[in-house]
Amino acid sequence: FGWQSSSIIAENSFGYTPETMSFALTTGAGDGLGVLAGHTLYYGIKKAVVDSSIDMNKELQTGFFLGSAAFCSGTVWQPLVNTLQGANLSFNEVFFGTWCGCGLAFYAGLRVGRTILSGFMSHIEEPTYDNHKTDASLSVAIGSATAFFVGTDAAYLPSQNFLIDIVGIKDGTPDL
Repeated sequence: FGWQSSSIIAENSFGYTPETMSFALTTGAGDGLGVLAGHTLYYGIKKAVVDSSIDMNKELQTGFFLGSAAFCSGTVWQPLVNTLQGANLSFNEVFFGTWCGCGLAFYAGLRVGRTILSGFMSHIEEPTYDNHKTDASLSVAIGSATAFFVGTDAAYLPSQNFLIDIVGIKDGTPDL
């Protein structure tokens, strides 16, 4: 809900349109904050309910690390989708282009995050070959998730949108 909530704020409170860098940065920030909050809340509840040994400092650092990568993919999503749709690509081409582009942005965020954050966050491992593999795997999963959000645009080639009846947001659907 971080990206969607921040898109509403960007448009309704700040007057940014989806074609602007300000909109992209606002939604990226919302995505990153949503990941940070969600990760930290999840582990806080888990610690309280089932596992008191969970180190919340570690989970806060991990949430910040993952949130910084989500900022990257969340910022890229709207401009990337706008560009791919503007090129009159098929729904599937926009879907797979978004998967690749946002997956790469998330991966770049993880690798840069490891490089920078490992210097002052004790629970963030510096870049290694082993965490490169796990970072790449997670980035493929995140990229695929972002691709499915392309299906929310019920106005773009609705006859090709195989997700329209599952996640399509049609006129009249409430913002949240």
